[in-house]
Order: sequence, then structure tokens, then C-alpha cells
Amino acid sequence: MSNEIKAGILTISDRSAAGTTDDLSGPLIEKALQRESYEVVFRSIVPDEQNEIEEWLIGHHAQCDVIFTTGGTGFAPRDITPEATRRVIEREAPGLSELLRWSGYSKNPRAALSRGVAGTRGSCLIINLPGSTRAVSEGLEVILPLLAHIVSLMKNEPVDH
Repeated sequence: MSNEIKAGILTISDRSAAGTTDDLSGPLIEKALQRESYEVVFRSIVPDEQNEIEEWLIGHHAQCDVIFTTGGTGFAPRDITPEATRRVIEREAPGLSELLRWSGYSKNPRAALSRGVAGTRGSCLIINLPGSTRAVSEGLEVILPLLAHIVSLMKNEPVDH
């Protein structure tokens, strides 16, 4: 399995994009990926604007094996990350989003409120994580053990089944 995973991180937040609130979730994802020896090649912040999210994902997916988004997955009127992601991905990976909600729900029933999706564009996996640092940490706990295997499959490398 490949340990040379290249990752992108996109924080979606009006307040962080405007500089009125610090982005805590993006750096948390970056540290977790670096602990696994993955290379973070992009980390950005955009507001909750569907076109900006779509353009960022389209513009960066070819250089990444995985992109984690954080924020914009709830029920607030401007939470449109899942809609933007669905317009960009080519194949949905519902098991990953279901896993994130199910495992999160066992610790906090509000995890069921996440509308996040996961899927692929080209050979890049895109995963929506919620915006809270707690939800990000808990989500990474369940996703990171699967990530190298998923990336190997997408690169058509030999894997154990």
C-alpha cells in the first residue's frame, strides 16, 4: 500500500474566510495527516459559496489523492458543502459518509445531522467532514485507518482483500 499520499484540505467557513474567526479544523486535519506521514500539498479557506467550493475542488483534485473538506455540512441556510461536492464528484462513496455519521452518532447524537458526502473525482477521494474540531477528530479516527487502502485501490495497486 502506498504511504505517499498527497492530501488537500479545504475549510469552508464565511467567518474564517473573512478573517474574523480562526480556522481550527483545517490545522487539526493537517496535523493528523502529517502524523501518518501523508503530504499536505494544499490547505485553503473559502466562504460558503457553492461556486468557490466547486472551483477549488476541481482545480486541486488532480494533484491530490484525497481532499478533506471541513465545514458547511449542517442544516444552516449557507451550509452547501454537500451540494457543491455532489456537483464535482463522479462516483459517490456513501459507505464512508454513513460510517462517519454512524461512528459519530455513538459519541454524539448530533452527528446524525451531518449531511456530508464522500466520493471520487478522477483518482482523488473527496470527503466532507463537519466543521467542529470534535467531529473532525472523531471522523479522522475512523477514516485514517482506511485511507491507505482506498488510495491503493484507486491507484490500481495490489492490495489484500
